[in-house]
Amino acid sequence: MSFYIASSPHHHQRRTTAKLMQWVLIAMLPGFLAQLYFFGWGVILQLLLAIAVALAAESLCLLARDRAPSTGLQDNTAIVTAALLAVSIPPLAPWWIIVIGTLFSIVVVKHLFGGVGHNIFNPAMAGYVVLLISFPVQMTAWMPPTGLATQAPSFIDSLYLFLFQFTSEGFSLEQMRRVDTGAMLDAVVMATPLDHLKTQLSQGATLSEAMQHPQFTGLAGMGWQWVNLGYLLGGLLLLQQRIIQWHIPVALIASLAFCALLGSILAPDYLPGLSIHLFSGATMFAAFFIATDPVSAATSSKGKLIYAGLIGVLIYVIRSYGGYPDAVAFAVLLANLCVPVIDQYTRPVTYGHRKEQG
Repeated sequence: MSFYIASSPHHHQRRTTAKLMQWVLIAMLPGFLAQLYFFGWGVILQLLLAIAVALAAESLCLLARDRAPSTGLQDNTAIVTAALLAVSIPPLAPWWIIVIGTLFSIVVVKHLFGGVGHNIFNPAMAGYVVLLISFPVQMTAWMPPTGLATQAPSFIDSLYLFLFQFTSEGFSLEQMRRVDTGAMLDAVVMATPLDHLKTQLSQGATLSEAMQHPQFTGLAGMGWQWVNLGYLLGGLLLLQQRIIQWHIPVALIASLAFCALLGSILAPDYLPGLSIHLFSGATMFAAFFIATDPVSAATSSKGKLIYAGLIGVLIYVIRSYGGYPDAVAFAVLLANLCVPVIDQYTRPVTYGHRKEQG
């Protein structure tokens, strides 16, 4: 009889990084298809260009580090980063937006910190924040969802808007973003549900008055609620396949839901309720696909609960009192900064060692 001796941990998940990333891409499909249906062809254009730029940047960085690109590209991490960023920005944002964001995510946030497994920030969210701060107009130019748009752009028009910001007939993106409200004005420029609420509330309107806009149907807003449900479905698939654990999604959603319920009780006329916070922005996308990044998140089970709970609270605080309607990216990056401290006090002590005092 022979014994195989190995170092801990002794329980292994027999899946490569490439396989795990493939499952993440598969799980994104329901939410991606919902975005494609409600927001048009620009979603595909952003995705294709982001992947192309990510693969090229990854190859160049690997060559600069004396590593074979053919080996480094096989883990699919660059493709996942590109996909996460592509679905986060407005579908018809100009092409150079996704190029800049993807280059920053891959070159600066990922490779300048040492490559796969060494980045302290979520690459996609870091790239998103750089774009949002640098180009706020382009990064808030969302199209109206299907059903509200006065004229939905065709594939050719979407391609022209993506490349030149004008359709083949000369209409600008601003003109294409107009939606009929049924009010005295013929149309207004479209804003996301969270952006619309924040703007109206800052101008003195009550929550009920702000929600008279025709986009507020069903749970939390035409199109957006189905996108969130799509990412929720994909997230449940990741849980079922044990690609992620339950701690981060549950803690993030629970903490945000608690804050939303408390706010709706204390100030029902001015603070949006539960359904708005869970299904209007990028909450489900963040809970299952962003905050669960294994590199930049906390490592222990207790640490994950604290880390994700912090993200949920930060999302609510920034949405309600900050200057950005959907605060997911900022909340995640701030929580990433706290991970070393969270791990310091929550990571289990190795047997036979004394816990270090920080």
